[in-house]
Amino acid sequence: MIIEQVDTDAGIASTFDVMVQLRPSLERAAYVWRVRELMQSDGFCLARLVDEGEVRAVAGYRIMDMLYCGRLLYVDDFVTDARVRSRGYGARLLDWLKETGRAQGCSELQLISRVVREQAHRFYFREGLGIECFQFRTSLLPSPA
Repeated sequence: MIIEQVDTDAGIASTFDVMVQLRPSLERAAYVWRVRELMQSDGFCLARLVDEGEVRAVAGYRIMDMLYCGRLLYVDDFVTDARVRSRGYGARLLDWLKETGRAQGCSELQLISRVVREQAHRFYFREGLGIECFQFRTSLLPSPA
């Protein structure tokens, strides 16, 4: 089993089939370009867990500094291939992210999970994450006429 940060076109492309399970609006043809754009503009990083030659879990993350907590590792995307869930891949990738954050001087790891993702929430609670706040949002796009 290998967990690694990927930054080559081939490495990024290898994560698509798992990432699209979490982000179904992604298009294969634009995926590598979009990830590269986020890497350049926002410091986005992409990690994959590979077992038996197959990508089993993927995480998109970034290191950020915030006034209220200092340096943190923020997880944008976290998904294990639906065909191999409950085999420990998610826990291993989350442990890797925590260790990566510690090595980068982060005081915490944060992520947002939609309220409908109850199975994911059970996993996060089991892995020691807790709910500390609400996220509020509104669309900035014009209303359809």
